[in-house]
Amino acid sequence: MNILLTGASGFIGRTLTTALSAAGHHIKPVCRSEGVDFKQMLSVEHWLPLLEDVDAVINCVGIIGEHSSQRFTVLHTQAPSALFRACAQAGVRRVLQISALGADETAFSAYHLSKRSADDCLRSLDLDWFVLRPSLIYGPGGKSADLFMRMATLPWIPVIGNGQQTLQPVHISDVVLTVMKSLTSPVAKQTLDIVGPDTVTFAEWLQTMRAARGLSQARTARIPFWMAMAATYVGRYFNPMLQPENLRMLQRGYRADFTPLAKFLGRQPQTATAALFFSQSLPTRRAS
Repeated sequence: MNILLTGASGFIGRTLTTALSAAGHHIKPVCRSEGVDFKQMLSVEHWLPLLEDVDAVINCVGIIGEHSSQRFTVLHTQAPSALFRACAQAGVRRVLQISALGADETAFSAYHLSKRSADDCLRSLDLDWFVLRPSLIYGPGGKSADLFMRMATLPWIPVIGNGQQTLQPVHISDVVLTVMKSLTSPVAKQTLDIVGPDTVTFAEWLQTMRAARGLSQARTARIPFWMAMAATYVGRYFNPMLQPENLRMLQRGYRADFTPLAKFLGRQPQTATAALFFSQSLPTRRAS
C-alpha cells in the first residue's frame, strides 16, 4: 500500500515507518524534515495534492505540551480534521487516527479534548476509519519512557503523593501491530483502546523500570501534589512533558478493558518484561 504517514519523525511515526516498510508498504512521510509544516495544513486544499496515489492515511501527530507555535487546537484538531475531510473528497477510504487513552466522554484536559475533537470529526465521515487510543507507550526511543527511566534510576524514586496513580502501559510493538492489522481489517469503523494487560501503580511502574536496568528496589520520595504542581510551572520550560495538565492527567489515572484489543490482535497484549524496555520487537511481515 501507498501510505501517507503524518508525524513520521516522532517516536510512533519512526517506529511505524520501519515496520511498515519491512512489510512491503511504501511510506509517504509528512513532517517538517520532509518539507511539510503540519500546523500550516489547515484546509482540504492543502492536503489534496499529497493524497494522489495514496491508499491509506495514518495520522501520528501529537504533542504532550504546548510551547511556542505548537498548539493543541491546531496540531491535534484543525490540521487532522482538514486531512480527514480531504481523504473523503479524494476517495482515500482507509484512515487511521492515533489518538490517546482518555480522549473520550470523560476528557477534561486540553490535550485529550483536542484529540477527541479530531476523533469525532473522523468518525462523522463516510470512511473506513480507525481511532486508536494508546495508553502510556514504552519501548526504546519514547520521550515519556526515557523520562520515567531516568527517574527510576535515581537513588530515591520521586512519586506524586503516595504513588498509587494507575497506569496500563503498552509496548510499542503492540501499537504497531494494531496499526498494521487496522490497515487490512475487513471490519472498519472501530475505536480501540490500546492498553497492556496489567494495571500498575505509578510507583510500581518506576520500580519495574528500575528492575529492567538490573537495579534493586529503591525507596520512594513522596512529593505532595501541590509541590509537584508548583515545580511543573518551572520545569515545563526545560522539558515539554513537565506540564501542570500532564500532572493532573497522571493523578487521575486511566484504565481500559484490554480484551477488545486482544480479540482484534488475535493474542493478548504483551506483559512488561525487562527485555521489552530495550527492544522494539516489531512485526516484520504483513499482518493478516
